[in-house]
Amino acid sequence: MKVAIYTLGCKVNQYETQAMEQELLARGHTLTEFSDEADAYIVNTCSVTAVSDQKSRQVIHGVQRKHPGAVVAVCGCYPQTHADDVRKLGVDLISGTGDRTGFIRLLEEAAAEKRQIEAIDQPFERRVFEVLPAGGLGGRTRAMLKVEDGCVNFCTYCIIPYARGRVRSLPVPTAVEQTRALAAEGYREIVVTGIEISSWGQDLKNGETLIDLLEAVCTAAPAVRIRLGSLEPRTITEEFCRRAAALPNLCPQFHLSMQSGCDDTLKRMNRKYDTTRYAQSVALLNQYFDHPAVTTDLITGFPEETEEEFAQTLDFIRRCGFAQMHIFPYSVRPGTPAAKMRQVPKAVKEERARQAAAVAEALHRNYLAACVGAVYPVLFEQPKDGRYFGHAPNYMEVLADGTDLHNQVRNVKVTGTDGASLLGELLED
Repeated sequence: MKVAIYTLGCKVNQYETQAMEQELLARGHTLTEFSDEADAYIVNTCSVTAVSDQKSRQVIHGVQRKHPGAVVAVCGCYPQTHADDVRKLGVDLISGTGDRTGFIRLLEEAAAEKRQIEAIDQPFERRVFEVLPAGGLGGRTRAMLKVEDGCVNFCTYCIIPYARGRVRSLPVPTAVEQTRALAAEGYREIVVTGIEISSWGQDLKNGETLIDLLEAVCTAAPAVRIRLGSLEPRTITEEFCRRAAALPNLCPQFHLSMQSGCDDTLKRMNRKYDTTRYAQSVALLNQYFDHPAVTTDLITGFPEETEEEFAQTLDFIRRCGFAQMHIFPYSVRPGTPAAKMRQVPKAVKEERARQAAAVAEALHRNYLAACVGAVYPVLFEQPKDGRYFGHAPNYMEVLADGTDLHNQVRNVKVTGTDGASLLGELLED
């Protein structure tokens, strides 16, 4: 059977898609592009916002129109949280966020028996981490290692706990095994990812925390760069920083989830920290690492956010000096407590996002300028604009002259910046 997959959403979805791809290949199927003719189409959906739901529906409708004779299978967070909506679409297979291996077997059944199948479980009843093959989506540059699933933070704007269930962790021995396998396959960087990796280990009840996992993974593949996914500020303690700074292959880029720089807004979000604790995390990272890249997310126009609260957020992000930011106007997620709060007008949300983006761009330029003159080992990926493109350990984009550099790590001296990327020259090894 020829199968094509379309993936929406986060890195965990991307990870689970590549795992399904490997399972399909192992079972004798072939893969093709989503735009090509195929026997079956899988849509791995996202439901983090109402806009995500809409995008998922658009993709499903599109493939049904273009390929009326093909099997259409839908999985991921959208059917897990809105099964009735997906049923109305008339697809052949509906599944949620669990049992990816079983999903492939059901896809085979739906294709062979020409019947509709539904397999949606209760996510909060899941107790065991589903071990999937680790890997990457094309090329041999960067791979993802999913170490955690589930979240019990229950932020007022987020539906993900209801889509993913409680925290489940990949045990250290399995993480080490998968890390070594990825290194043997030729990957030069591994991204440790999950729904909420700061909670890794909570369910294991053996006293292990994320830093224990991180030490084991870094030691298992000393020649491979290890990069962390998104972290909660509570993770960044003096002990974490002291132990993490001793790991030479750990990338000094830390994505600290923020969402707002105002304490009153953070309370309405039901975030588990305030700006004082967040600032402490940033200060610790700057204390223990040499010019680390601290990156973050920001939601503008959260329900009931006032101009004064937004001004506090702008002041806070300037003080943190982020290397890079992802900024989103708040999007209503029906079914969450925030959806019932007093909403900020769309135009105001978008204007605040523009203002925050301007500050973020200035901070990004400042961070890049401070990198000029430094030498970084750059993992090169592909040609771009007549030069070769890659990432430094701090995840800043680097452009340098060169040929045939794919998946090579080369020392680059940063000679300048174009405001968006670092510009450099290769040094002789």
